[in-house]
Amino acid sequence: MVNLKNNNVAVKHFVLFLTFLFFFSCGPHRNYVTRIEGKQIGINNSQPETAAIDAFVKPYREHIDEDLSAILAYAPETLEKFTGEWQTNIGNFMSDVTMQRCTPIFKTRENLQIDICLLNHGGIRAGIAKGNVTARTAYEVMPFENSAIVVALKGEQLKEIATYIIKEHKPHPLSGMTFTISKDKTPKDILVGGNPLNTEKTYYVVTSDYLANGGDNMAFFKKFVAKYDLDYKLRNILIDYFKDVDTLEVRHDQRISVE
Repeated sequence: MVNLKNNNVAVKHFVLFLTFLFFFSCGPHRNYVTRIEGKQIGINNSQPETAAIDAFVKPYREHIDEDLSAILAYAPETLEKFTGEWQTNIGNFMSDVTMQRCTPIFKTRENLQIDICLLNHGGIRAGIAKGNVTARTAYEVMPFENSAIVVALKGEQLKEIATYIIKEHKPHPLSGMTFTISKDKTPKDILVGGNPLNTEKTYYVVTSDYLANGGDNMAFFKKFVAKYDLDYKLRNILIDYFKDVDTLEVRHDQRISVE
């Protein structure tokens, strides 16, 4: 006699198996990478693809080159970063221009006054030759995408700035502050805007975003009271200045003296 109960169980199991098989076979099919192959294709001027790319890019390249080559101003002297022990003419120029261009922006937005400007010697990537100045000049001097940041510091940190400059022994661009290096290699007679430094007062320092975050070991910026992003690239500051003047103004006043 046939056991119908066992047969029914077997049929149910078979139907469930087919159902699950159908369900998973209808699911999304996934592909897996099992092997990657490649080959090197040389690019030279003899290939038609190269000529087509060059033809496509040419009008854009010519337009950009025309903009970069347009004469904007005149430099009455060559500005170099290796011509001074504690300060250079290009350092004076860049810090003065940065402070000059950022001051009205900061005044309008925050109703506050920028006291000094501090940049880094290593951030200046090229000099400015005597003669015509173009937008390309600004890109050569400042090729990075650094922006201007105003950092609020207590006077004690400005004293740390002077100490840092002495220790580093590099002509970092500095504007708005002067001091004397004493015989024991410490700063003295620190003046901000012509007035004696007040260690308890809050001062506003314009610098780059890189330095504001402690770059070049400028740890004093990490002790900020407040920060303000001007959203103004240092390179654009130079270009805007070039457009607004006929001849670059370079100051040779002594900002750091040695006892």
